[in-house]
Amino acid sequence: MHKQRIVLVDDHEVVRLGIKALLERHPHFEVVGEASTAKEAIETVERLLPDVVLMDIRLPGASGIEATEEITNSFPEIKVIMLTSYAEDDMLFSAIRAGASGYVLKQIGAEDLIKAIDAVGRGEALLDPAVTQRVFQEVRRAVKEEEASAFANLSTQEKHVLLLVSEGRTNREIAKSLFLGEGTVRNYVSSILSKLGVSNRAEAAAYAVEHSLRDYL
Repeated sequence: MHKQRIVLVDDHEVVRLGIKALLERHPHFEVVGEASTAKEAIETVERLLPDVVLMDIRLPGASGIEATEEITNSFPEIKVIMLTSYAEDDMLFSAIRAGASGYVLKQIGAEDLIKAIDAVGRGEALLDPAVTQRVFQEVRRAVKEEEASAFANLSTQEKHVLLLVSEGRTNREIAKSLFLGEGTVRNYVSSILSKLGVSNRAEAAAYAVEHSLRDYL
């Protein structure tokens, strides 16, 4: 069986010793190196080319996130698990952007840590359950912002006109529904097509549905 070759990065020697003792009880893990700073971590990884790096976020000098970014950029096949005492949102998302494959809190149980390393070693991404909900909340927020920005150039009235266009209404029907003249509706439709960068009503309708226009009215 292939052993997972692991490098431990933490500025507290006692923490490294504890994790090393835990991992070495499992025959499919081998701790091949240790480091206490980001610089040491990068040098150790370059020298040993492990399968997995357990990386503390808070390190003296450069952070574990900076080390992770350099490691994953240089060696994308090496998986980095952030092991931290902190569940702070900015650190979590910075770690993900830096290329970390996992993010677990130091309060994690021994067996759960083993499972996390196994999962990441198999190529899976893993988040501690304590922070998973935050990620989904951030993703939902980002999606909402992106969808809202899709209609940022439209006035409120243009959004109403576009909604009716997406429902297949004719200019006459839209005019009657919004108490407007047909000429005014034609002008609105022309403006909408221009602002959205689409060429016809069908494309505008598809755009409205795709970006969930109804949620913004």
